[in-house]
Amino acid sequence: MLVASPLRGQSPLAELPYAALPAELDRVLRDYEHAWRAGDATALASLFAEDGFILQSNRPPVRGRSAIQAAYEGQAVGPLQLRAIAFATGDTIGYIIGTYRYGSAPNDIGKFTLTLRRAPGEPWLIYSDMDNLNTTPGSQRPPEQ
Repeated sequence: MLVASPLRGQSPLAELPYAALPAELDRVLRDYEHAWRAGDATALASLFAEDGFILQSNRPPVRGRSAIQAAYEGQAVGPLQLRAIAFATGDTIGYIIGTYRYGSAPNDIGKFTLTLRRAPGEPWLIYSDMDNLNTTPGSQRPPEQ
């Protein structure tokens, strides 16, 4: 059994430090933010592998680029900010773990994991995007537009 606990001296509620991403991974986050802010579901879906997934809270899994585009239609808009707190890559697979907030909100409202995949020498694509809120939806204030 694997049990996670805070690092010695770290409060379980302490904000985790940012992780500096290599340019090729940072591009994934910045392209995602840009497409989300523009409300561009087509651009968002293009960041995903053809057989990729989105795994959102309180919704069934969505698989495939066209289904991802349809799921993001009308949903993706607002001043999203993504920050990485951990990452790793191999030749063809990798991941980014991070948090998100909207606009000038002082705190992160949720967290995500991006599983990444690529053909050797090609740009990274998102294979899965799983996100959830830090608190229950009723206790969140709406994102700033």
